[in-house]
Amino acid sequence: MDGFSKGQRQIARYLLAHYDKAAYMTAAKLGSEVSVSESTVVRFVMELGYAGYPEFQKSLQELIRTKLTSFQRMEVAKHLIGDGDVLDKVLMSDVDKIRHTLDGVSREAFEGTINALVNARNIYVMGVRSSSMLAGFFCYNLHMIFDNIRLIETTAGSELFQQIMNIGEGDVMVAISFPRYSKRVIKAVEFAHNAGADVVALTDSPESPIAAGASQLLVAQSDMASFVDSLVAPLSIINAIVVGVSRAKEEEVMNRLRRLEQIWDEYDVYDKNQS
Repeated sequence: MDGFSKGQRQIARYLLAHYDKAAYMTAAKLGSEVSVSESTVVRFVMELGYAGYPEFQKSLQELIRTKLTSFQRMEVAKHLIGDGDVLDKVLMSDVDKIRHTLDGVSREAFEGTINALVNARNIYVMGVRSSSMLAGFFCYNLHMIFDNIRLIETTAGSELFQQIMNIGEGDVMVAISFPRYSKRVIKAVEFAHNAGADVVALTDSPESPIAAGASQLLVAQSDMASFVDSLVAPLSIINAIVVGVSRAKEEEVMNRLRRLEQIWDEYDVYDKNQS
């Protein structure tokens, strides 16, 4: 603080007290909140070592996403959406996340994931809390292709390691985790990595705590939609993986699906009386 001007000290104090709201403010809005000019805000963040305000803002957003409580998320969402059209705001935000994910995801990691799954001895899939829905959807579709799929149930932490105790070389763990990161997934990734298994991490950032132990890192944009997570981009990555694997094992998958259709017809699984 001693090295800052009066205006910069005002900015710094506001950031310390209201970092959750400030992370989503423009430079002009932040300046207005603390009664300084936009140019003062920009000079302040550059003095901190950032190339400009957008870089500072992105850094702050990444930092707080792992720290915000559910209540704080509600406050931030209220500020972001304001009195605007909720449907329009949320859906357009999701479109941006998919677009940015497409621009940034590693094609090499994606192809490596396909290859690892096709050649895996066993495939373990794990996701906790909101990510558990992604894990369940992924497993449901992989079961159409493979018999060696294991969805890790995480309702009891003490049973986690019982389910993965035999994981090792030749196996693949697909770990799915987004802020706020689950300690169970972090520990499972560490265990699988140390056991010699390949780990595919589907997460939001190279700085994610599950990224370090990953053989393949798939980064998908996620963000807050009120107190819930927006996970449309990772779901799109999962869809792409399923399509990629099915193409790699096309003949085998076609035979399995024909057999499944016969079973579904025999046991009257689906309604075919369509008008």
